[in-house]
Amino acid sequence: MLKIKDIRKEYITGDLKQTALDGVSLNFRDNEFVAILGPSGSGKTTLLNIVGGLDRYDSGDLIINGISTKKYKDRDWDSYRNHTIGFVFQSYNLIPHQSVLSNVELALTISGISKSERKRRAKEALEKVGLGEQIHKRPNQMSGGQMQRVAIARALVNDPDILLADEPTGALDSETSVQVMDLLAEVAKDRLVIMVTHNPELAEEYANRIVKLKDGKMINDSNPYEVDEDELASPEHKNMGRSSMSPLTSLGLSFNNLRTKKGRTLLTSFAGSIGIIGIAMILSLSNGVNNYISDVQKSTMASYPISIEAQTFDMSAVIENTPMGRQSEEEKTHDMDGVYADNSDFEDRAAMTMSLTKNNLTAFKKYLDDKDSEINKYVGENGIVYSYDTKFGVFTYDENGEFVNTDGSTLSSRKATPLEGRDVMGMMGGAYASDFSQLIAGTDGNQVSNVMTENYEVLYGKYPENYDEVVLVLDENNEVSATVLYELGILPSQEYKDIVDQIDAGKEVKIESKKLDYADICAKDYYLIPQCDLFIKNENGTYDNISSDNTAIEGMIDSAIKLKISGIIKPNADSDVQLINTPIGYTSALTNYLIDHTNNSEIVKEQLANKDINVINGLSFEAADDKQKIEDAKTYIRSLNTSEKAGIYTMMMQSMDSMSMMSMAGMSMDDLSGIIPEISGEIQKQSNSAKADKTGESDDAETTENADIPDMPDAMADPENMSEMDMSQLLDEYLESPDDNVMLMIYDMYISNGNYDDTLSTLGVVSLDAPSSIDIYADDFESKDAIAQCIQDYNNEAGAEDQITYTDYVGLLMSSVTTIVNTISYVLIAFVAVSLIVSSIMIGIITYISVLERTKEIGILRAIGASKRNISQVFNAETFIIGLCSGIIGIGLTLLMLIPGNAVIHQVAETDDVNASLPVLSAFVLIALSIFLTLIGGFIPAKKAAKKDPVTALRTE
Repeated sequence: MLKIKDIRKEYITGDLKQTALDGVSLNFRDNEFVAILGPSGSGKTTLLNIVGGLDRYDSGDLIINGISTKKYKDRDWDSYRNHTIGFVFQSYNLIPHQSVLSNVELALTISGISKSERKRRAKEALEKVGLGEQIHKRPNQMSGGQMQRVAIARALVNDPDILLADEPTGALDSETSVQVMDLLAEVAKDRLVIMVTHNPELAEEYANRIVKLKDGKMINDSNPYEVDEDELASPEHKNMGRSSMSPLTSLGLSFNNLRTKKGRTLLTSFAGSIGIIGIAMILSLSNGVNNYISDVQKSTMASYPISIEAQTFDMSAVIENTPMGRQSEEEKTHDMDGVYADNSDFEDRAAMTMSLTKNNLTAFKKYLDDKDSEINKYVGENGIVYSYDTKFGVFTYDENGEFVNTDGSTLSSRKATPLEGRDVMGMMGGAYASDFSQLIAGTDGNQVSNVMTENYEVLYGKYPENYDEVVLVLDENNEVSATVLYELGILPSQEYKDIVDQIDAGKEVKIESKKLDYADICAKDYYLIPQCDLFIKNENGTYDNISSDNTAIEGMIDSAIKLKISGIIKPNADSDVQLINTPIGYTSALTNYLIDHTNNSEIVKEQLANKDINVINGLSFEAADDKQKIEDAKTYIRSLNTSEKAGIYTMMMQSMDSMSMMSMAGMSMDDLSGIIPEISGEIQKQSNSAKADKTGESDDAETTENADIPDMPDAMADPENMSEMDMSQLLDEYLESPDDNVMLMIYDMYISNGNYDDTLSTLGVVSLDAPSSIDIYADDFESKDAIAQCIQDYNNEAGAEDQITYTDYVGLLMSSVTTIVNTISYVLIAFVAVSLIVSSIMIGIITYISVLERTKEIGILRAIGASKRNISQVFNAETFIIGLCSGIIGIGLTLLMLIPGNAVIHQVAETDDVNASLPVLSAFVLIALSIFLTLIGGFIPAKKAAKKDPVTALRTE
């Protein structure tokens, strides 16, 4: 039962007050057809709107089935309209861009009914009003009577308790009016129908109760319904159900509305996309530049990694402490009254010396190898490269069959002295493959880093895959130094010597350009001999160093490591990075092989087992006293063969007057002047004796008549006038009673063994835990700075002996890059901000226009139970669709514009390295940004739409 109790309603406009309802009270039966008659302004429509919950009464109460609406809020009225009231309007109030079925479904949608149930019930409602075959038509495709029947079907689909009809036949002809009234009469059999009409004939014919109003008061009720108030329970406050509109419904309503205005929607979307296009173009160009900068950074960081040497000095500290240019007037500390010494050169030298330091790379490597170390987060794709001082020699045969040492010694015309040929002490000569260096190793077990493959082109063959494979590195012009080709035995050694001899002789030399075939070079064999293998054990149990004896080395070729050139590479045309500085590159696999081979060699094992004796020469690392040094010197000289003794004799004579002897022996000039006459006299005496024995004459040098034997001073000045046998014999006889100072001098010059670690280094021993240098690669400057900070953090926690010192060359060179990049970024951000503001304002204006156009739709939705929030949701859905379209159009047009845009960039920048491209993620972010901006822009208009009065909205045309 519906009960209207003393309802009052006034409208106030400025100073004008109009009473629409003045204390109206009515009781309605649950099923009856009530017609409300009265002249215009009598309050009948106001009464209908109050009963329907579209308008609010000022006082009184509206009670439905014992539920009072006196305390109802907007949310409760929305539910009341949706579940209890069905509206039929004079102008039908169908949503034009929705189909007939969708219009009927709408009330069910707000009620939260499932999609399948909505369709079933909407079809049944349309079939009851005779429109079951026209469910897919639009309202503008139907007659007035058909549209009114659709409106009745919509009003009935939610099975309301009350059906309200406001002039339902006002816009219909007589025949159609009869059809509609028949339908309403049928509906009134099982529910309350309240109809407002100006037609008393229709009211008399169809209504079973007529209520007349005048000036806001009831003046007549043809069939009043009296109830006993005492028997009725007190009315209670209660919500009559739930009403809600799903986001999909909001999108559907907005999409269908926009679809009816395709042209305007596209233009609006295009206008909104202009800002997105601007941003997308900036991002594309920025991305292209950033990619270029990233490539440059990677190349730069590949050329300039953070390099930490076992022994280094801090160049940055030296630069900071060294004043640049002349001192200013304020820095001068003396008067201008004389000549003053500038000590800055000594200060600079002291700064260099003080900055020299040793790094404990063993401890630092442990830190780097720890996966949990912070620094590993910033290491680039080239990773961390450990370098080791592996020692080896590489040999080959040239096309003439000459045995070639690739260190370049084969090209020298000077022959090694007998002493250089043997190097009994093992501390003088060694293997040195100057044309060979290690390639940057890759990650995950790859032999070659991606940075190598990206910056170098393979001209022939492939990169090394095994430890015994190397590559030949050309320059960008496919060239290699001719001298290097001779050193490597690719060109004949004798040809090089002939050219040099002709040049030295001042002759004109015509040097022809040579072309070599890739396949011929790759077919060449090289033989690698580790340093430890160049020490051969002799009959005395010590070892001879044969590193300068090519004949002996050639005899070892069969046991050497055979190397093959697997490929030939050169830098890419667009690469300005030099990642390898030697013509031959090998992999870390060879380094690891050499380390294992050396550590397992006989001489190294023997040396590791004896830390006090140098196994190479059998002498102690540290002589206990001068007496021990003298004995070691004698032992050393006696172990030499004839040629080697002659060699040391010759070297002694040649260096006798040299200041270098003094510095090597650690002796003063007075000491040296005392020794030289003694050596000279003793050796001259022994020399004359030896020559006398050969000729059978007296040993008195002054009485000899042999003109072929020169005086001793001449012999000493020119040892080449004596045979090796003579010089060796002289040295042996001298050792019978040598001068102690001379022996100490020889010890210091030739026998000083260094220490245990020096000997291991001489043998080529390397520990994987103790690299000689560490290169840490970063992909960008930010990561490099983070790595530098991690090293600083490591230093803060490490002890003084484990501190790491290095020079950040890239940091010194690129200190201003960050500032420049940030400045450009700020300018772009400001530009983008302007575009965003303009786009937001435009979208807000367009949404407001849409609100004005859809005002009546707002009233319809409110009449069937849509809440204010639902109205906002509908317009937010519209701005969402526009924003989505704007974003998609903007991205699409940007991608099309980038095609000619990149051509312009290449022309202006004069390089193809900068390519504007929109990242996929950025594209999606821009679409999301477009949606967000349109939602922001449409937020205020959507809120205004939600606040519109539903009664006023329904009256809008």
